[in-house]
Amino acid sequence: MPAMLEPLRVALSTAPDADTGARIAQALVEERLAACVNVIPGVRSIYRWQGEIEDEREVLLVIKTRAERLDALAERLRVLHPYQLPELLALSVAGGSAPYLEWVLEGATP
Repeated sequence: MPAMLEPLRVALSTAPDADTGARIAQALVEERLAACVNVIPGVRSIYRWQGEIEDEREVLLVIKTRAERLDALAERLRVLHPYQLPELLALSVAGGSAPYLEWVLEGATP
């Protein structure tokens, strides 16, 4: 993996609605915990929670950040999020446009 890719992560989370997702996204970008957050509407989540099967409409947050910002991002997400257990999955970046990847690195640098 090229050196510039090693510190990059795409993190996924969900929020109950577009306004909440936008509020979380705005805070993460303002605080430089993320370079960019896409708020994608129209997600349907089916999951088990406290012994019951839930079927909910949500928005998906696609968060571009640096690996070393993940712990701080997770903590801030916990504070900002209305869910008792907010989703956060981080994926390694395997490739991409070099100028865009550099922009993500810069944007998520404190």
